[in-house]
Amino acid sequence: MGLPNWLTVLRILLIPVFVSLLVYRRPGTALAVFCLASLTDLLDGYVARRGGSQSRLGAFLDPMADKLLLTASFVTLTYLRALPFWITAVVISRDVILVLGAVLIHMTGGVIAPAPTRAGKLSTFFQILTVLVAMLTPYLQARPVLRVTIWITAAFTVFSGLQYITRGMGFLNAPPAVEREHEDPLLR
Repeated sequence: MGLPNWLTVLRILLIPVFVSLLVYRRPGTALAVFCLASLTDLLDGYVARRGGSQSRLGAFLDPMADKLLLTASFVTLTYLRALPFWITAVVISRDVILVLGAVLIHMTGGVIAPAPTRAGKLSTFFQILTVLVAMLTPYLQARPVLRVTIWITAAFTVFSGLQYITRGMGFLNAPPAVEREHEDPLLR
């Protein structure tokens, strides 16, 4: 297991620390831990691409770590009333639908290439930004900024979800030869 995967594991291990700090009202330290976890996300991808050490494990762990961190963040911030319930429902619903779609494709014998789209990356960026703004709002009195950020996040989350569903339908409807064409080279 190379450095990129260790960075991803570190991000996963930081999640309960981050949530505990938020729940026990240590927002400054929680913010620092969230920033550190987000930094590991940037670093693991950079190190993997730069060092040519991309792996099947990393292709699975990295997005899982992102989803775990963001889901824990949204749920905890909603519990603490820093975020409205509806945005958390949008973020989590999209991810649940995508996981169910991937399972369906797998169960029907299809093969998917889990390459993120530009909209998916922007969705993740705005989700992270929403968490950061929500954590900073009590200090900066940034309620209007938070509202705008939440709506932008919702728009990108819904759009990217629809985009992934459309791609998934293509995988479900593709003949076997086309599926092999779209296979992730790491899975061969």
